[in-house]
Amino acid sequence: MFNKNKVDARFDVQSAKSNGSQMMDVITDKTTGVQYLLGVYPGMGSGMTVLVDKDGKPLLNPEYS
Repeated sequence: MFNKNKVDARFDVQSAKSNGSQMMDVITDKTTGVQYLLGVYPGMGSGMTVLVDKDGKPLLNPEYS
């Protein structure tokens, strides 16, 4: 149904932390360099937010920006 290659081409996903069933991933948009934090809590839900610097500007991964 979904073309995994297209997803992989745009986003880079790296595991930041795993504590039991809780998982944290840092997702980088390869086109813009913007980084996001994804938290997954099975049975409770999940959330995703953009990572920002001290001035509130999105964190950019220097590899992609």
